[in-house]
Amino acid sequence: RGGAGAQSGSKMASTAAGKQRIPKVAKVKNKAPAEVQITAEQLLREAKERELELLPPPPQQKITDVEELNDYKLRKRKTFEDNIRKNRTVISNWIKYAQWEESLKEIQRARSIYERALDVDYRNVTLWLKYAEMEMKNRQVNHARNIWDRAITTLPRVNQFWYKYTYMEEMLGNVAGSRQVFERWMEWQPEEQAWHSYINFELRYKEVDRARSIYETVLVLVHPDVKNWIKYARFEEKHSYFAHARKVYERAVEFFGEEHMDEHLYVAFAKFEENQKEFERVRVIYKYALDRIPKQDAQNLFKNYTIFEKKFGDRRGIEDIIVSKRRFQYEEEVKANPHNYDAWFDYLRLVESDTDAETVREVYERAIANVPPIQEKRHWKRYIYLWINYALYEELEAKASKRTRQVYQACLELLPHKKFTFAKMWLLYAQFEIRQKNLPLARRALGTSIGKCPKNKLFKGYIELELQLREFDRCRKLYEKFLEFAPENCTSWIKFAELETILGDIDRARAIYELAIGQPRLDMPEVLWKSYIDFEIEQEEYEKTRNLYRRLLQRTQHVKVWISFAQFELSAGREERLPRCRQIYEEANKAMRSCEEKEERVMLLESWRSFEDEFGTDATKERIDKLMPEKIKKRRKLQAEDGSDAGWEEYYDYIFPEDTANQPNLKLLAMAKLWKKQQQESEAAAMDPDKDIDESQT
Repeated sequence: RGGAGAQSGSKMASTAAGKQRIPKVAKVKNKAPAEVQITAEQLLREAKERELELLPPPPQQKITDVEELNDYKLRKRKTFEDNIRKNRTVISNWIKYAQWEESLKEIQRARSIYERALDVDYRNVTLWLKYAEMEMKNRQVNHARNIWDRAITTLPRVNQFWYKYTYMEEMLGNVAGSRQVFERWMEWQPEEQAWHSYINFELRYKEVDRARSIYETVLVLVHPDVKNWIKYARFEEKHSYFAHARKVYERAVEFFGEEHMDEHLYVAFAKFEENQKEFERVRVIYKYALDRIPKQDAQNLFKNYTIFEKKFGDRRGIEDIIVSKRRFQYEEEVKANPHNYDAWFDYLRLVESDTDAETVREVYERAIANVPPIQEKRHWKRYIYLWINYALYEELEAKASKRTRQVYQACLELLPHKKFTFAKMWLLYAQFEIRQKNLPLARRALGTSIGKCPKNKLFKGYIELELQLREFDRCRKLYEKFLEFAPENCTSWIKFAELETILGDIDRARAIYELAIGQPRLDMPEVLWKSYIDFEIEQEEYEKTRNLYRRLLQRTQHVKVWISFAQFELSAGREERLPRCRQIYEEANKAMRSCEEKEERVMLLESWRSFEDEFGTDATKERIDKLMPEKIKKRRKLQAEDGSDAGWEEYYDYIFPEDTANQPNLKLLAMAKLWKKQQQESEAAAMDPDKDIDESQT
């Protein structure tokens, strides 16, 4: 009746408010800003200063009889109902109302309030929890079960309801009922923690077989993650079912396959086997995983494998770990950049030191398959050594001569010989065939190389081979081909002539030299002429040597040629050697007068003076001393590349007496220098008399 009276009173109040007329708000006509502006800070300060007195707390009311109690209940219920009416969606009002009724032991009224609140918002989790807690607190078990059933039916994805419901049933000792709730919950396939709660529930009551069946359901159907497989295996291990645990690990490895391998599974499997003292199985597991899991995903695996080998392995096992780790690193490097040949070299060096021949061959084949994309020799210089190392490995380590020949032939077929070639590859192939005592194939390879891509190095290597075999006729033919290919190569001419000299055919050697010096272009003509002259000196053909010097001097007036000519005359060993030598120096001096390089002329005169100091008379010595130049210091202006002045530099110049006699300008210059010196001395003398007078007075 109290609630009905409150509702009728509120209706009358609302009707009276509806009949009252609300005054209209006057419109502001003047919208200009006020003359005195007030800040928000000032408003707050004034409000604080003018704060009204705090209302005293209401007096404590003591209820002495039933009528006062009923009156208090009526007022309180009216307040709660008004709050609910104002805003039905604020669930806290409903909960406060219900809790107040509960505090008065009005359970039926509280239950009614909760039901009304659920009609407003049945999705509110807190409302269900408070409702069920009230029933459990007041030992209304069936009512609580009813509420939990309604809650999990209405909101089955709220795990808190399920946890509370199963916990309540377990606390009541209703294990079968709790299991039934868990079964209903598992039909919704909740998160992993819910399944583990179910498993822990069964284990609390020693139901190992039930827990195993739950694990099977979780792993196969709902959450087949690695961590769940590991938990399942550890569960079996904990309960001493070691065979079952091993089978679980094996099923997990088979389940994930090689596409979804996880290092944590293999680490757990290995540690299980380690606990069972199955060290060989542990080693096999680690190696299997390391061979298939990428390096960046196997750091923990490497670490555990290393610890295992340090604990139970030998030195060889630890070295195997290090090798496998480096091998993974190299694999990642060559995958990232297949044309990183330095990484391939390091990888191959590692593989050759520790694996069988088939594995090494496989790595070599992978390496040489990465042909440089651009046909430029600078890009092939590192790549070609992969082929060379491959061939040397097959020959020296694998002892497979047939495969070595195939490697060389495949490499030579791959090279673009029209653009460039590698002479070392042809020569190594030929040397290999010679080691195999197969001379025709070696000659055929070198002949093919000269025909396809002639190079100086190939000719030299082929000639060196025939020389060692004492096939001189072949050497002559090769030299002829070589000189047809490169007639400007002075070294080839010299070697050809030296060969003929060794064979005793002097005329042929001289003819070769004559052909050589007659070539229009030579890379080192001075070496060729020197070799020809030395050849004639060895044959003691002095007249021919002199003729050679004269012919050379017609081509060049270099000071070293004159000095060499003079020393040759001095060493000729005849009576007239000194006059001849002095005559050469005279001719050289006359020829060098017109030379712009004065240092060369000075070099000639110094060589002449050393000759006269050793073999000359006083007169000749005096004469050469008169010919020696005077060394003077000069300055000249420097210019930068853009034509601007770059300052001055000092340099040394030589003035030869012979040139001074022929050039009167030099005499005039010397007289000018002397006059300037006299002027400076006279100026100094003009300043000194004043100083002398001062000294005499003192």
